[in-house]
Amino acid sequence: MIKPSSASLAVLLATLPSVVTSDVFAYEEAQHQIQNEINIVLTIDEAVRLALTSDDPYLRQPEEMASSYEQAGIADSQLADPKVRLNFANWPLDSFSYSQEPMTQIQVGVSQSFPKGNTLKFRREKRNAQAKGERHKQALREREVVLDTRMIWLELSYLSGAKSKIQESRTAVKELLTVIQSVFSSGRQTSQDILRAELEISILDDRLVNIERQTAMLRAKLARRIGNKAFSAQIPSSPPGLRHPSNPTAVLETLISHPAAKLRSAMIEAADKDVSIAGESYKPGWTINAGYGARGGDRTDFASVGVTMDLPLFTEKRQDKRVQAAKKARQANRLSKDTVLLELRKQLQVARADWEQLDERIKLYQSVVLVRAKDTREASLNSYQSGVTDFPELVRSRLAELDTELKIIRLKADRFKAQAQLLFLEGENDA
Repeated sequence: MIKPSSASLAVLLATLPSVVTSDVFAYEEAQHQIQNEINIVLTIDEAVRLALTSDDPYLRQPEEMASSYEQAGIADSQLADPKVRLNFANWPLDSFSYSQEPMTQIQVGVSQSFPKGNTLKFRREKRNAQAKGERHKQALREREVVLDTRMIWLELSYLSGAKSKIQESRTAVKELLTVIQSVFSSGRQTSQDILRAELEISILDDRLVNIERQTAMLRAKLARRIGNKAFSAQIPSSPPGLRHPSNPTAVLETLISHPAAKLRSAMIEAADKDVSIAGESYKPGWTINAGYGARGGDRTDFASVGVTMDLPLFTEKRQDKRVQAAKKARQANRLSKDTVLLELRKQLQVARADWEQLDERIKLYQSVVLVRAKDTREASLNSYQSGVTDFPELVRSRLAELDTELKIIRLKADRFKAQAQLLFLEGENDA
């Protein structure tokens, strides 16, 4: 066995503190980074920004499809490829001699087809209209992502505020339980009050567990939009500060510019080009043929030029039906746009009514219901201390106050959701 020298031992002992120090420093840095991520407050504007800048295939797909339509439009507007023909005509089978018979030829021909009327132009315009529709679809999806992100954030904010209120109430009931246990130990109280207080604490614990369950589900939904930051960032319970909606009359007039309506307009435009393409089918299509026939010996060669033309004579069951079908499809798209506009108007009316009525309810709860709940809780506390009422009545009054506070938080969250719906219909320059 080789024993280490005293010098090597000294070097080893000298390096140990630096190694340990570096490991501890790295561990502390990692813990500090984790703590910083947990302490990050995710505002609603930041959540929307992350959702719109994420690499979400739901947002990228329409742009790719629009580029596809544009490229297809360029291809569809070109003439068909010319055709080349090579024939060995009138070849003698007895000798297979190229110069034996005067009609033996090696023929080379070329032909070029020209579609009916302005069909190529209308095909490209149709593809451009479809590309325009895909870009309107992308704008619609961006609004949907903004709305969905805001709805999830607002619900998480409500749960955060509700959790704080329930924890405050649980602390208050816990303090009451401590007082009752102290009185009970002196023989001046029954065990029924203790059991009732423990029951209420258990019920509040169940509500907290349910809030945690809902929060986990919503954070998973938010992560679909903004990534893993949804799991670590804190969602504040403070008001989100959404922009105030515009006058409903002004918004009603701008619904025609909503991406959902513009998408249907692009579909109508594409269907209109189908009608134009079907109308061109009444015109003849052309094909030009040119050929050259080489003959052996001293015989002269042949050249030929010809034109082939469509004769759309019997149109009743072909061209007429195609035009009628294209017009029906265009009308169906127009009706689809009318349906979308009606739906948008209905959403505007419902969201506006919710937004205004919820504001009235919030004022009522804050100025009347909450005040009376607090007064009832104070009166129950005084009556309990005087021995007039029992402990369950005191607990009921405190829980009634809690339910009132939770209701106010719920109403505020719902009002912000209605406001987000109004902004979805109105549109925002910064969204």
